[in-house]
Amino acid sequence: MKLLLVDDEEKFVSRLAERLAFRGYDADWATTCDDALAKAKSGQHDIAVLDIKMPAVSGFDLKKKLAEIVPGMKFIFVTGHGSEQDYDSGCKEAVCCIIKPFQIEMLIEKIREASAVSK
Repeated sequence: MKLLLVDDEEKFVSRLAERLAFRGYDADWATTCDDALAKAKSGQHDIAVLDIKMPAVSGFDLKKKLAEIVPGMKFIFVTGHGSEQDYDSGCKEAVCCIIKPFQIEMLIEKIREASAVSK
């Protein structure tokens, strides 16, 4: 299973990718919409973990663009600064929405749930 992690906080997203790699996941990461779209075009990703609040392009808008490039991709949203409305929208737009900070085990559980969702 290949993951694409997108968050504007480079330290957070790079460490998250490392922690997932230690647990056997193949995780690419990006800090911008353009970088995420380029990575999506160059490799087949199964699940994208997207921050809702990012400069320039929201996680919701990025999801729409990624879904066009990789049909069948599953999505998990994360947010540390979102409103209740963002959280509710994230839950409707993706497999789930997780509030930061979160434990890596919670994300892994949600990744497993997302991989079990039929295309």
